[in-house]
Amino acid sequence: MNFEMVMQELEVLGKERIKKTYISNGAHEPLFGVPTGEMKPLAKKIKKNQPLAEQLYATGNYDAMYFAGIIADPMKMTEMDFERWIDAAYFYMLSDYVVAVTLAETDFAQVVADKWIASGEDFRMSTGWSCYCWLLGNRPDDEFSASKIASMLDQVKNTIHDSPDCTKSAMNNFIYTVGISYLPLHDKAVETAKEVGPVEVRRGKKKSSTLLALENIQKHMKRGQLGFKRKNVRC
Repeated sequence: MNFEMVMQELEVLGKERIKKTYISNGAHEPLFGVPTGEMKPLAKKIKKNQPLAEQLYATGNYDAMYFAGIIADPMKMTEMDFERWIDAAYFYMLSDYVVAVTLAETDFAQVVADKWIASGEDFRMSTGWSCYCWLLGNRPDDEFSASKIASMLDQVKNTIHDSPDCTKSAMNNFIYTVGISYLPLHDKAVETAKEVGPVEVRRGKKKSSTLLALENIQKHMKRGQLGFKRKNVRC
């Protein structure tokens, strides 16, 4: 399938109700409002196709950009490619669920994520923290430095309440991801969650919400998911 055919398919799959939901979360025109689950059959036909992914991502159309992340081939992307992608990621569904997820499948994920966390820019920081969530939830514990992850937990504890909203949310996710998926620092993550307490976040046009990392850790523990690892980063 070529670019024009994919755009036509996405437009047909669009739903006004879903479009309104995406807009309430921070998306803006152009977009079709395609439910992400309905992208899967189309993705199965195409499989990985980096040139097509680049064409779709460059449209600025939210649905096309999201679909680009599904069919992207991360192993063919460079650090500069990811800089382009994060520059165009204008709200958290693109930064944390397209760019961060795709980056997490590369060999240089931690290098880029570390740089973005230190950038001081909301979407770059949230993408960096989110990337670590995807990494910790998929890769073996021995691929990470326990002292580094411990230092990151301390950074979250000391800065989360003064951080921008998207970064706050990603940091909160980082606490409970460490608590569930990185066994060497489970206890420290639980203590960090207790010290951080409730985190107030506002997303797009929605009312502010309260995030509780400790509650999420306890919920997953009750389900017997301590040590949980995803088989794949992308579905």
